[in-house]
Amino acid sequence: MKVQWRRPWTLRTRLVVSAVSLIAVVAAVIGSVTAIAFHSYMYGKLDDQLRSIAVRAERPPGPGPLPEALRDAGPLGFVGGGGQPLGTFGALVDEGGDVTASKVVEDSGLRSQESAKPLTEAQQRALEAAAPAVGDDARSVELPGLGGYRVEAATSTEGRTVLVGIPTAEVSGALTTLIVVEVCVTAAGLIAASLAGTVLVGVALRPLRRVAATATRVAELPLHSGEVALLERVPDAEADPRTEVGQVGAALNRMLGHVGSALVVRQESETRVRQFVADASHELRTPLASIRGYAELTRRAAGRDASASESDPVIRHALGRIESEADRMTGLVEDLLLLARLDAGRPLSYESTDLLPLVVDAVSDARAADATPATEADALHRWRLELPGEPVTVRADPARLQQVLVNLLANARTHTPPGTTVTVSVRPSVQASVRADEPVTLEVRDDGPGIPAELLPHVFERFARGDASRTRGADGEKATGSTGLGLAIVQAVVSAHGGRVRVDSAPGRTVFAVELPAEAAPYAHSQGRDRLTTPV
Repeated sequence: MKVQWRRPWTLRTRLVVSAVSLIAVVAAVIGSVTAIAFHSYMYGKLDDQLRSIAVRAERPPGPGPLPEALRDAGPLGFVGGGGQPLGTFGALVDEGGDVTASKVVEDSGLRSQESAKPLTEAQQRALEAAAPAVGDDARSVELPGLGGYRVEAATSTEGRTVLVGIPTAEVSGALTTLIVVEVCVTAAGLIAASLAGTVLVGVALRPLRRVAATATRVAELPLHSGEVALLERVPDAEADPRTEVGQVGAALNRMLGHVGSALVVRQESETRVRQFVADASHELRTPLASIRGYAELTRRAAGRDASASESDPVIRHALGRIESEADRMTGLVEDLLLLARLDAGRPLSYESTDLLPLVVDAVSDARAADATPATEADALHRWRLELPGEPVTVRADPARLQQVLVNLLANARTHTPPGTTVTVSVRPSVQASVRADEPVTLEVRDDGPGIPAELLPHVFERFARGDASRTRGADGEKATGSTGLGLAIVQAVVSAHGGRVRVDSAPGRTVFAVELPAEAAPYAHSQGRDRLTTPV
């Protein structure tokens, strides 16, 4: 089951929600306390009014003549005596709890007993059910058709129990109105607080956003290489240490200062290293050329000397070793000098270049270098070409691309056993004729033993060398000609062209793929290109 993670809230949202939640809690507490106090006050007044009616039910009629209707009304004569709230009732309850008589005021005017009518049977049964719980203290009772009542028991002068009730509809309505008003006012206040809080918090966080924008601009700078001028700083207005945001801005400025100093030191160190490599390469080229020249001159002199001693073979071998090591050191110096130039960002000589002639020439040279000394014709490896039937042009430096091909083919020739098939292919993109940003892929693959898994992530690092499985020469002896810079040069040159190189290796298949931006052609090619596949 896929889990959907909730998107985290922003700081502004959390602050606004926290403030509005706090206001809502305070408003709820105030509203609840107000409603409880109002409820107690109104029901207190209602109970006082009920108590006065109960007192009237308990005392006998006062002296003086009474209307005939009241004189004949008995213990419930107070109900229709006038001055009672509309809905006031009185009920006589016998010792068994049954209601024997009842009256309820249906007219609030000071009229005769005709304004009081008896309760219905359902209402009397509700009173009979509630009668045991009603005492001298008021209780709430629900009468069908009449609503809520506050009911109290009184004892008439004849010793009979009289239930007196007064309706609570007016008090309940007032309490409901108060609650509705409180809810509406609270909701309107929360909405206003949300809008105002969003604006105020947004304004308060504006300096923090400017600090974040500064950090974002710094993060987008290319700090990994080259000379970097880290001039971005948080403005002084947002770096005041007396505020929390200012403390963040001041800390960021201090960090940027330290990073800028470190980058300057790193750049100076890299510059010194590159200058040293370049100077050392230039200085070493002259003595190496002298060593090679004198070795060759000595070899020729020894060859012309007919009276050479029996030690001539030893001398010739020593001179050969001098020449070979001088050649190896010369190659190393040239590689170091090229890497130093690429690291320094020296511009290349770009021009429209067809890859196919470069590939054909490089494979031909590799096959010639791979020929056995005995026949000088049969190659130790099988070389194959897979080329399209039309030109594939890129915007590149031909000499540097030639060096990429030479290094990749030399790597395949050096680190695979005899009999390995090395295939070089060029795969133009389907849209390479109309879009220059579509890459052209150049592949060099072999069916050799492959690159060890622990070495594969480091093959393009400088001075990285393979183990014995890929470093055996044609005669089975350890190869010593590798400097460990060939693939590093490949990556540096391809990166300088805006491309990339990758490797995929397994036992029986190793593929080096070089992707270069294609040059847009003035005409479109069909998708079904005819490919030329041939051994060299």
